[in-house]
Amino acid sequence: MTPPDARIPMLDVDEARAAAARVGVPEGMADLSVFKVLLRHEDLAARVNGLLHQLLWNGALDARLRELIIMRIGWRQGSMYEWTQHWRVARMLEISEDDLVAVRDWKDSDRFDRADRAVLAATDETLGQGAISGRTWSEIEATVPDEQARLEVVIAIANWSMFAQLLRSLEVPLEEGVDPWPPDGAVPAPAQNPVVSELDA
Repeated sequence: MTPPDARIPMLDVDEARAAAARVGVPEGMADLSVFKVLLRHEDLAARVNGLLHQLLWNGALDARLRELIIMRIGWRQGSMYEWTQHWRVARMLEISEDDLVAVRDWKDSDRFDRADRAVLAATDETLGQGAISGRTWSEIEATVPDEQARLEVVIAIANWSMFAQLLRSLEVPLEEGVDPWPPDGAVPAPAQNPVVSELDA
C-alpha cells in the first residue's frame, strides 16, 4: 500500500535524490519521507541535515543518552514517525526493547541509571516548562562530565522536539512497509487526540 502524502507533498524518490545531490544531502536521507518533504526547500534541508549529521555521527553525547532523549520526545509529543524511526536506530545501537518501552513511564522504572534519569528529566522539563531546572542540571553536570556533551543534551532536546512538531504538523507518513509504534502498537495520548484549532477558541 502506498503511504498517504504529507501536507506538503513529498518528492518522488528520483526527485528527492537529485535535490539531495545538489546540496550535499546523503542519498540515504533523501529516501526518508521526512527528507522527501524537506528537500522541497533544498537549502533548508541541507542545513537540517548538517545538524543531524553532527549530532548522530560526530556528537560528543553518548548515543544511548541521545536516543533516550529522542524516544521520550517521540512518546510525549505523540510523534509516530520519530518514535518508530528511532526505535530502529536505538535497537541497532543495542539499546534493549525493555529499556525503550520503559521510556514511556521512566519515573516508575528501575531500568535507568543516574545519567539516563537526568537526561529524561531534562527532556520532560524542557517539553513541559521550557527549560531545565537547576537540580536536574546539577545531575547532568555530575553524570555527563564532558562540556560539549552537556551542550548536546540541550541541543538534542531542541532538535528532536522541532522534528516531532514538524513531523506531526506536516503529517509526514512512515515509509512504505514500516509498522508504527513498535513494539506493541501502543499509542500515546497526544497522538490519539486531534489538535484543536485556536481559530475556533
